[in-house]
Amino acid sequence: MDEISLFEERSKEFYKDYLPHVSIDCVVFGFHSNTLKVLLIRMKGQEHWGLPGGYVGKDEHIDDAAIRILKSRTGAEKVFLEQFKAFGNTGRSEKDLSYLPESIWFRQRFISVGYYALVDYEQIIPVVDDISTACEWKSVHELPAMMMDHRQIYEAALENMRFQLNYKPIGYNLLPEEFTMPDLQKLYETILGKPLSRSNFQRKMLAYDIFIKHDKERKGGAHRSPILYSFDQVKYQAALKTGLKEAW
Repeated sequence: MDEISLFEERSKEFYKDYLPHVSIDCVVFGFHSNTLKVLLIRMKGQEHWGLPGGYVGKDEHIDDAAIRILKSRTGAEKVFLEQFKAFGNTGRSEKDLSYLPESIWFRQRFISVGYYALVDYEQIIPVVDDISTACEWKSVHELPAMMMDHRQIYEAALENMRFQLNYKPIGYNLLPEEFTMPDLQKLYETILGKPLSRSNFQRKMLAYDIFIKHDKERKGGAHRSPILYSFDQVKYQAALKTGLKEAW
């Protein structure tokens, strides 16, 4: 089936099953080798990359739609997922898809609801569907050219995540189950894009009382290994609801 025929076939399904003019775009962050990564796709017929996204079923809660879309691209179910902004400028998506017939679902004007997600990089296998040619992790420092307004959506998600660091604990979905304080500090520094005082960071984080300290230490190296921690799930979930009180 050629590309246009494929989009025409999908359009019949989408007009039947989904709400018109409403879409979801997910900014999926992962952390690997001390580098923040974002999951990008490339649609058939497009040179530029985009964010994984989809549509809201006619009888579907919008948050459930975001979870479904995320799972279809990553297989992930237990993730940190945050709705952060709506994007509805005129012409935000129509121009890049002008090569398609006007009757095609994707040619509509869409108002997109942005979500950002934090996932465990090691547990994710990106999925390529039948209307895309690639689904890959990209370093936030080496992002390719992006379609439509997806670079703007990505930048808004990153800004929102940095802001949320002041109020919510972030790390559970981005780090291994057991980690050191230097591991956690490196994650925060990578997200914030600036160095943090080691002593102040550790003091603040431990004061939140959301960690379980383990007696064992990470093996390897000539020097004494840093202490291992994990998140106390009950306290972590409570902190997500009530928030933290100290800014970075």
